[in-house]
Amino acid sequence: MKNLCLVLFLSFGLQTAFGQDALDLKPSNQNKPKYKYSLYTTWLTLSNFGKPETNTHHYEIRFGYQLTPKDHIGIKFATWKLFAPLGIDLWDSALLDRDYFYPGRLRETGFGITYQRRFWKGLFATLEVLPLATKYIDESGKKVGKGFKLYNSYHVGYHIPLFKKGRFFIEPQLHVNHWPINHNVHEDFKAEEDRWDNYFLIEPNIYFGIKF
Repeated sequence: MKNLCLVLFLSFGLQTAFGQDALDLKPSNQNKPKYKYSLYTTWLTLSNFGKPETNTHHYEIRFGYQLTPKDHIGIKFATWKLFAPLGIDLWDSALLDRDYFYPGRLRETGFGITYQRRFWKGLFATLEVLPLATKYIDESGKKVGKGFKLYNSYHVGYHIPLFKKGRFFIEPQLHVNHWPINHNVHEDFKAEEDRWDNYFLIEPNIYFGIKF
């Protein structure tokens, strides 16, 4: 009888100990993101209007996945139709000066990857890498060449949930854009490209998105 009681006591003790460990090892739901996926775009996609000669026909969309509460990865699609070099800064008087326009248009389209790291509350930094296929179009609308550009952007911004559930959100941010590779630039466009650097400083932007 004593042996039976000892066995039962030890069994109860082991079950209690290991059962408690199992409970402790369970992942906490508090650290899990409420929504795993997101779909968002820049305001530039929503503002394709104005004069035809300066309308960039900019369309951009991102699909994201929340790895952890602080880490977010995604894929990005973007396309735009430029009338002047990207290297002209916002505060430069040459930005909308026809003397610095291309002799035609430059259409760029590509798919890329994004990584975002949350630091404090809604404050984040993002890296985006976007390979672009470039098509050169002359003033008559004829395709005259093609090239390749590697377009990187570095962002600092703030994630702002909207409404009670936070499913909708906005992200105001600032970018620094850099294209270290710009291959096979058409000769008629090269003269304008060579006037400017291969980076664009301090671009303000805002993204609108939904989580699901």
